[in-house]
Amino acid sequence: MKLYTVAILGATGAVGQEMMKILQERNFPVGQLKLLASRRSVGKTFPFNGQEIAVEEACDEAFQGVDIVLGAAENDIAKRFAPAIVAAGAVFVDNSSAFRLNPDVPLIVPEVNAEDAKNHKGIISNPNCSTIITVTAVNALNSIAPIKAMTASTYQAVSGAGAGGPVELMAQVEALSKGEKAEAKVFSHQIAYNLIPQIGGEQYQGYTSEEMKLQNEGRKIMHLPEMKVSCTCVRVPVVRSHSISVSLHFDKPVSVEEASAVIAKAPGCRLVDDLANHIYPMPLETSDQDLVFVGRIRPDLTDDNGLCLWCCGDQVRKGAATNAVQIAELLVK
Repeated sequence: MKLYTVAILGATGAVGQEMMKILQERNFPVGQLKLLASRRSVGKTFPFNGQEIAVEEACDEAFQGVDIVLGAAENDIAKRFAPAIVAAGAVFVDNSSAFRLNPDVPLIVPEVNAEDAKNHKGIISNPNCSTIITVTAVNALNSIAPIKAMTASTYQAVSGAGAGGPVELMAQVEALSKGEKAEAKVFSHQIAYNLIPQIGGEQYQGYTSEEMKLQNEGRKIMHLPEMKVSCTCVRVPVVRSHSISVSLHFDKPVSVEEASAVIAKAPGCRLVDDLANHIYPMPLETSDQDLVFVGRIRPDLTDDNGLCLWCCGDQVRKGAATNAVQIAELLVK
């Protein structure tokens, strides 16, 4: 088996660390792993396949001889190093939003549009976490009838804001239990015992940048350029795993039985739907694994051609790190 030199850009962050874990879990054919981060992290070591790998400073020269770069850094870092990565002959699988809507850059969820990865020009984008979870849950329904529109609400865990999110939630819970003030630094408001109905800044007619991603990215991934999406993104006091409530609108009726049968067989999905026995997708059940759980499938009472469902998925794994490693697996195949 051919072995590959893999680099992780942003290796010390939550997603970068998860990428290391998943490369090992999935036995990705890594010959050499390079961990790249800012200068202040140089010299830190992390275990990988029985070795201790030292962090190197991210610089243009660091990508020489690398086959695949998994990006776990912010937009500005991705933009800064993308030219050097491509020039070095590596393929950049980028988790930031920097290139997602670039028409020359494939935007990939392997269970949905794996074939698009063949058209890359050195960069492949990993979609937004909620987009990945949602399209994995609903894409198979296109085999019954194309999705015309979606109305969605996302319930996004604090870890989606980075490693500081869970720390702040736990600190606020502890402070409030002692009668002390809950300090908000990571989030704009107290998140403990609260919901914050804003993720991202305003982008379009009162919709935030996070809310527009499901339409803009979903159209590209599912090859549905006319699909319309209204989305509300909410930060909730859950540590891990995002949940999404979706109303789907088709051009003909789709029965609950049809939808359930298709979703039960869809790659990357698990049908979890037994309301009478209180069985449905929940963040606690979907954390630290890679399937998207789908349930609460029912008719949309406002639309004869509509269905409603509820899905949950681990946004650190399937919504980020695992999806990126799956894209890398497409490349080595």
